[in-house]
Amino acid sequence: MFDLIVTNANLPDGRTGIDIAVRDGRIAAVERGIGAEAAETIDASNRLISPPFVDPHFHMDATLSLGLPRMNQSGTLLEGIALWGELKPLLTRGALVERALCYCDLAVAQGLLAIRSHVDVSDPRLVTVEALLEVRDRVKPYLDLQLVAFPQDGYLRAPGAADALARALDMGVDIVGGIPHFERTMTEGAASVAALCRIAAERGLPVDMHCDESDDPLSRHVETLAAETIRHGLQGRVAGSHLTSMHSMDNYYVSKLIPLIYEAGMHVIPNPLINITLQGRHDSYPRRRGMTRVPELMAAGINVAFGHDCVMDPWYALGSGDMLEVAHMAIHVGQMTSREAMRACFDAVTVNSARVMGLDGYGLAVGNHADFLVLQAADPIEAIRLKAHRLAVVRRGRILARSEPRVSRLFLDGRDAIVDAAAYAPQAGRDSD
Repeated sequence: MFDLIVTNANLPDGRTGIDIAVRDGRIAAVERGIGAEAAETIDASNRLISPPFVDPHFHMDATLSLGLPRMNQSGTLLEGIALWGELKPLLTRGALVERALCYCDLAVAQGLLAIRSHVDVSDPRLVTVEALLEVRDRVKPYLDLQLVAFPQDGYLRAPGAADALARALDMGVDIVGGIPHFERTMTEGAASVAALCRIAAERGLPVDMHCDESDDPLSRHVETLAAETIRHGLQGRVAGSHLTSMHSMDNYYVSKLIPLIYEAGMHVIPNPLINITLQGRHDSYPRRRGMTRVPELMAAGINVAFGHDCVMDPWYALGSGDMLEVAHMAIHVGQMTSREAMRACFDAVTVNSARVMGLDGYGLAVGNHADFLVLQAADPIEAIRLKAHRLAVVRRGRILARSEPRVSRLFLDGRDAIVDAAAYAPQAGRDSD
């Protein structure tokens, strides 16, 4: 007797007609025709069963604060940072917790069950840290939340930032963050990277650093981050987020840089929605796309994971917690339209992001946590194309959210019809380029 069985499922690896059985919060079987009894059954009806979406780069302390205390009129990164600076003195623990929990509800409805959030530690009150630690505890039964100590105003540039970051880590924040390109000079930026990696090594913590979020091709702190990763033996525990300057670097330098990132075992986290919005703001025409060199990084064997970054905050007025929207943007801006590349973009919001976060028991395999989604699409590419509706969200074998299939009824002269966009998926060539 199983607790739950999902029948007639398509899996991201191309298998079809698969049943998934769940017992005691774990996946007990993944095979055709299980045919056993279960307390509950979901008929996937040849739709895609996916592991949960994972967001490895987000700012939950700022989410849903759009319009407080005013709007970002220019839409630029620097005005967003200035606006956040105006809002910080007004922040309260209660308001931060309320907005973050509201976003977590949205995330669960979207099948987003793991988030890594940067938490600004520039305010010596550390009210953001107190609030997000509370949220982390409260959402633990249904969402994995990791926290990064993020010195938004600069680790060396802002008075008291070093002390505040150390206190945040002492309070229980999981990961060491940084923003070297926001320091006063390139030299101080490199010094901040070295100092923060040393702290991570001494404390046995991972590193996730905003790095080179700039159009300046000479912003090259990722090189220092890779070197310090190797120096301190942090391979596999370090992520470089954004890396947008790589979009503007010359090819010769990048031919040296990418192998160094690979040697360091670094993860790379582009944020397609935000990078395409905030970068290239000083250009007239042609305007740079801003996103880092995703196809080249993937081809080099580097783990690339996409982040959402922002939802309705000082930097981004849009967003819905939908990681398929993130993958959709990445395909377009990265011109990654081969079927192999589109499938890789699905991995970048699921398995690759789970690897960044080091999630234990993630994936559709026997023995792993029974965490998965039923999507109104036949395969990963169709899921991205349609930004597929989440029909069911399951965590530890428990159904957290359900919804009816999204269809439209047409009333046409002489012909009524039911339109299901997922029914228009191509049948030929699905698994080949």
